Amino acid sequence: MRKTREILRLKWQQGRSHREIATALAIGAGTPSDVAARARAAGLESWDAIDVLSDDELDRKLYQEPTTSPAKPRPKPDPATIHIELRRHGVTLRLLHEEYSQAQPDGYGYTQYVAFYNEWAAKLRVVMRQVHKAGEKCFVDYSGKKPAITDPNTGERVEVELFVAVMGASNFTYAEVTATQQSADWIASHVRLVEYLTGVPRAFVPDQLKAGVVVASRFEPAIQRTYEEWSQHYATTILPARPGKPRDKAKAEGGVLIAQRWILARLRNVTCFSIAEMNEQIALLLVDLNRRVMKRYGKSRRALFDELDRPALAPLRSDRFVHGDWSYATVGYDYHVCVDEHYYSVPYKLVGEYVESRRSAATVEIFLNTTRMASHIRSSVRGGTTTLTEHMPASHRAHAEESIVEIEAWAKLIGPSTSALVRAILEERRHPEHGYRSCRGLKSLTARYTPERIEAACERALIAGARSYRNVESILKNGLDRQPLPVATSSGETPPPLDHENVRGPDYYH
Repeated sequence: MRKTREILRLKWQQGRSHREIATALAIGAGTPSDVAARARAAGLESWDAIDVLSDDELDRKLYQEPTTSPAKPRPKPDPATIHIELRRHGVTLRLLHEEYSQAQPDGYGYTQYVAFYNEWAAKLRVVMRQVHKAGEKCFVDYSGKKPAITDPNTGERVEVELFVAVMGASNFTYAEVTATQQSADWIASHVRLVEYLTGVPRAFVPDQLKAGVVVASRFEPAIQRTYEEWSQHYATTILPARPGKPRDKAKAEGGVLIAQRWILARLRNVTCFSIAEMNEQIALLLVDLNRRVMKRYGKSRRALFDELDRPALAPLRSDRFVHGDWSYATVGYDYHVCVDEHYYSVPYKLVGEYVESRRSAATVEIFLNTTRMASHIRSSVRGGTTTLTEHMPASHRAHAEESIVEIEAWAKLIGPSTSALVRAILEERRHPEHGYRSCRGLKSLTARYTPERIEAACERALIAGARSYRNVESILKNGLDRQPLPVATSSGETPPPLDHENVRGPDYYH
């Protein structure tokens, strides 16, 4: 402004030419002419009229006040609306500009239209620059800050995990607490998440945590087997974020931060005695969070979800996913597979094959490639065996039946207690052939002990609740069969404890 005032002084007071003024002030030759034209348009054609004005007044008259009649302002596009519309499938800036031009014929051209939007988008945080299509992605993660419940018995604070999910297009948020970050809790949270959404997004973007990814990789992460099965059940896709790339799951990072501020902060003075009780509190806070209007968009997360995401979600299956853990094994020569220290049969033709086993809370299923070859009720008996007769070759079934008949005949010859013990061993196994080997062990004792001692040992084993060859052998080996049997007193008192090498007694622990 100082040079502008000097240009006008030299022009009106000193009467200098434009060339002389430009040379004296080291400015462009056209500048004195432009300033003089602006002064004439503003009615400032003498130095006296200019000298009484302050710099601000002179600037306003020369540069801010219109020199001609103002033109009608052109309607500007709304960048926030553009940003929301771009999340719909198939919507582009070119299409939006065409619609804008039809509604506002005197509006801006495409280049200026895009410039308005880019200028607005540049002011957003980095996490908001991504354009997420409706119903396309759901970002999931755990909070680093953990809430805690109070043990009702001890009063101890027990930390729990906060699971958070955010829809990409609408920022619609879901949260809940679980006991751990292990696979069972991770999958269960996903099941409840899609039920909360009442639909299934096209893809889920987790961090590369162990419950979801077994081999972390920037290019080819290996999805955890149960998590992959869950995605197949609901016909969706798992797209793990790259390690060390927080922008890949920026929505989840932002959702976790919001959950910490709007949920955990509000629960800081609330005491919950169970996970279920805390989830009830979180459910109420989620309603409030999703109904809050976001200033940038002028709409709530719930409104955007109903408008954008919900119509684009895939329908939810009626049958709920049942969690199952997977393991791998080679079928042994006895056509059984070991799962959690228990042996389950498969068709005998699979001997030597490398198979997968899926164990849920109630069942164990065994697969060859993708074909289910066997299904069993899950057993908790360690070292036990579950065999289906149809899995055995015909010769094995016939041999087992003949051998069991022979064993039962031998037991009757020894005595009633031996016969009763053999029947108990065969009946308490799921299939009689499971106890066949144990009964053969009983029969082999006749090479070392008399029938009378074997009968006495079986009688003692029945009273003690023992149902195996090893129990009877131990009784004989330690001579317990020669000791008097425990008998309950007439007063109903508990008989003295069994004197046995495997029974340590209370003194052992002192």
